[in-house]
Amino acid sequence: MKDLRPIRGHALLCQWIAEGEHEHQDFKFAISDARKIARSISAFANNGGGRLLIGVKDNGNIAGVRNEEDIYVVEQAAERYCRPVQHVEFKAYKAEGGVCVIAATIARADVRPVSAGEPDGSWRAYYRVADENIAAHPLMVRAWQRASDPAAPPLALMREHTELLRLVESAGTVASARAAALALHISQPAAEELIISLAAAGLLTFRHNGSAFVIASSDGE
Repeated sequence: MKDLRPIRGHALLCQWIAEGEHEHQDFKFAISDARKIARSISAFANNGGGRLLIGVKDNGNIAGVRNEEDIYVVEQAAERYCRPVQHVEFKAYKAEGGVCVIAATIARADVRPVSAGEPDGSWRAYYRVADENIAAHPLMVRAWQRASDPAAPPLALMREHTELLRLVESAGTVASARAAALALHISQPAAEELIISLAAAGLLTFRHNGSAFVIASSDGE
């Protein structure tokens, strides 16, 4: 199976499965859609990395990998349907009964955003939130692009930046650029630029509150 030698790992698999699906782990009984898997790779890479357990059902039951093509589909997703191309590390673990589970590990990307190719030919960046792959907020994507741009000038803090930081700190979170614009009495494009520059510098971040992304103070993530 792709020259992978399964190692004994039933106890480790049980430990991982007991965690359930979460921000850094997803169960996959089988893999057939490279574009769909590209979204998972994008979401993990844009967050803190993650692990696909291939051969594990959604309910946590170990079924085992049925076809080595699953691995090639993941590779195709990472190489053909992710931009930039991502590296996936595979390890095979032998569970009870001799069945094999593949752990496909995706590291946090050094350069973000990592986008996934959509069926209509467009590219979209995803972010892992709990056990879901969520389309990244447009301002989050623009902040990543700026942070990854070697030609982007360093942030020069101005009064408006400081006011926005104080607003976020006092409120806890700010719902949107529009809300920030209203609070600071500036235009929405100006508020967006402030948010992007501060997020690119690591001073603000985006958090998902269960229904939408909000703007929050960075905690070093």
